[in-house]
Amino acid sequence: MPPLNSKRPGSILGLCLDGDRLDGVVLRRTNGSAEPGAEVSVDLSLKPLSHDPELAGREIRERLDAAEIRERRCAVSLPLGWALCHSFRMPALPEEDVPGFLQLEAERGFSTDPSTLILSSHRLPLPGTTDQHVVQVGFPLEHLQRMESVLRAARLTPVCFSLSLPALQAAEGASASGPGVAAIEVIENRIGLLVTAAGGLVALRTLDAAIEDEGAERRINAAVVLRELRITLGQLSPELRTGVTLLRIYGTGGLADRLADELRPRVDSLGLQVERIARVVPGQLPLGLPPGARLTGPLALATRYLSGAPGLMDFLPPRVSPWQRITGRYSARKLVYAGGALAFLLLLTGGAFLVQQVQLSRLRGEWASMAPRVRELEILQQEIKQFRPWFDESFRSLTLLKRLTESFPEEGSVTAKSVEIRDASTVTCTGTARDSQALYKVLDQLRAASEITDVQVDTVRGKSPLQFSFNFHFGERTQP
Repeated sequence: MPPLNSKRPGSILGLCLDGDRLDGVVLRRTNGSAEPGAEVSVDLSLKPLSHDPELAGREIRERLDAAEIRERRCAVSLPLGWALCHSFRMPALPEEDVPGFLQLEAERGFSTDPSTLILSSHRLPLPGTTDQHVVQVGFPLEHLQRMESVLRAARLTPVCFSLSLPALQAAEGASASGPGVAAIEVIENRIGLLVTAAGGLVALRTLDAAIEDEGAERRINAAVVLRELRITLGQLSPELRTGVTLLRIYGTGGLADRLADELRPRVDSLGLQVERIARVVPGQLPLGLPPGARLTGPLALATRYLSGAPGLMDFLPPRVSPWQRITGRYSARKLVYAGGALAFLLLLTGGAFLVQQVQLSRLRGEWASMAPRVRELEILQQEIKQFRPWFDESFRSLTLLKRLTESFPEEGSVTAKSVEIRDASTVTCTGTARDSQALYKVLDQLRAASEITDVQVDTVRGKSPLQFSFNFHFGERTQP
């Protein structure tokens, strides 16, 4: 049985979800006593186990809001019909052998794999012997996880998954020297039977077959209840059966009242005395509740939880970390292989990083040795870029003047007064010539040069000597 939290809240919502029925009550603890608060008791249109958890949880939240219940922490009474029960006699064993024996009995007694159940085992020493009577109660883990999903959708935080009938009967205070009790809980659509003797749990089952529908009403077949009660008591060992002398009937509706009235004259043959319990009496519960309050399963469960009384069943699934979920899917051998592969990958990755660091260290050393020369070259490059427009290896202007000089006659019949060079390509020349024939000869010489184009005469004035002005283009002309 999972341990309950040692730290108890100041308030709790006792909740019972059974089929399409929702019952709940808020209980607040004050100065050693407890005070019931808002209650809810309604039928649901969506069953938590068979409908979408989000939708079912949303409906529960709406019902709680309508009842003005804001408490988030809840102790939940699970449907007894979900429970799987198995009882057996265990011989005296060393304590270290008990878990193995209980595991074997669970595998033998339950129709499903025990690993799919949340189990609670109750051991009771048999009077006059060294043996023990053991009752194992299990709930399917799948059902519990679905219930958790529904409660989360309802914005509730479950702190305990238990049963209302053991909470009711445990609140009655069964002791080893007190009388054994057969307790029946009657709710809307279910009847539960619990038997305690010698201060412990000895039997737990449902009696749903006793509920019959007559038109729009339901009734309980007392004969069926009596027969099932006789069978259950008959299965107990003599050491336990002789101590069961009380039949307590819990429930707040008319069905429970009628069942008590019908069973009272019939159980004398079983040596039982009927007690009808519908309301709280002083000293009945661990915390002081107002006398006369309706005694319901959710109220008893909330009281038991708030009081921290020992012995409360708890089937709340343990919280499982993501790592535990992963490891739980694989066997130990697979985990070893996976761990080895992971270690190899880590080693390979680490080796790659080591090689990379060695290479980076070597390259940093080489760079440190060549960095000064690189900086010198960068400075030279910057200076070259700065002064490159001032240097022309083709000596363009000198070449232009050379071609112009070669075109003039050596005897001095044509002389130049000025030469204007624009954009290192457009040249304007002015001067004097002895006659027009000498001038045209110079122009023909210029036109014959491969580097000179577009020779044009601007002006010619006077006679012997002539004053002239012409222009030309030197070099290849840029295409527009």
